Order: sequence, then structure tokens, then C-alpha cells
Amino acid sequence: MSNPYKIRSTKIGNSAGFRLPADFYREYPQFANASSWIEVLSPYTAIVKIIPESIEEEEEVDSLIMLLFLDFATTEALKNNSLQPYTTEMSEAANKLIEGVELEDELLEDG
Repeated sequence: MSNPYKIRSTKIGNSAGFRLPADFYREYPQFANASSWIEVLSPYTAIVKIIPESIEEEEEVDSLIMLLFLDFATTEALKNNSLQPYTTEMSEAANKLIEGVELEDELLEDG
């Protein structure tokens, strides 16, 4: 994960907007001049999505599907504040569940 960036509300013409610090654009230049949207998840939580203009066409479909999945997963996880960090203990428990499990290679069965 990256560093959090403090944004400030500011007046832009007759509208209001958020100002991102220059450090953000230095670290993520692909977001300069990108389109974006914001979704309010709760009275004190919102997600900002910034979509760079320079997404390659061949990557666009895979990228879009992944973005839609991640948007859905994030929204669902944040609905009831059920999002939790993945801990070492969780990893160890998962490893114990699959310990000793062997997968058969389908290519070997066919051949």
C-alpha cells in the first residue's frame, strides 16, 4: 500500500472540489488529467476512483473486469465495517487446512 495523502476541500470556479498534493502526482503521474468519481459509503466514508486516460486497449478489458470486481469487493467489505487485515494467524490457519493436499495434474491424466 502507498502512503495516505491529505486532501483539502477547495472552491473551484462556482463549484467545490478536492485538491490533491503535488506529492501524489509525483508518485502516481498516470493520474494527472484523469477522470474520477466518488462514491459515499457511509456518512463519514467515501471512495474516490481515479481512472487514468492511458490504459492500453489490450489491457482495458482485463483491467475493467478487475476494477469492477475490486470495487464490488471493497464496497461489500466496507458496508458493515467487516473489513479486516489479513494476519499471520489467518495465513497459518489457511495453510493448516490445505496441508497434505495433493493436486492431480490434468495434463498427466490425459497423456
